[in-house]
Amino acid sequence: MADGVRVHPRVAERHPDVDADDVVTAWRQAISIRRRNFDPPEYYLAAGMDAKGRLLEMLGVQLEDGSILVFHAMKLTHKAALELGLG
Repeated sequence: MADGVRVHPRVAERHPDVDADDVVTAWRQAISIRRRNFDPPEYYLAAGMDAKGRLLEMLGVQLEDGSILVFHAMKLTHKAALELGLG
């Protein structure tokens, strides 16, 4: 799932301190990933460390070609940490 990670431009628009490279790095180094549904398309919540040492929460959807489109990324929140079993 780490190959073919795409980042929606909206991530940087909403969180200017998080760029696409941060998100790709964090997704590839995810410490926890949880599938949120069981019907296509598949949505995932993940937490991973970016190259700057920040723990990010990310929401992504699996596209038809198997790649992941991350459409939300920001500093890990307590709510996401709990959902991922990290809190």
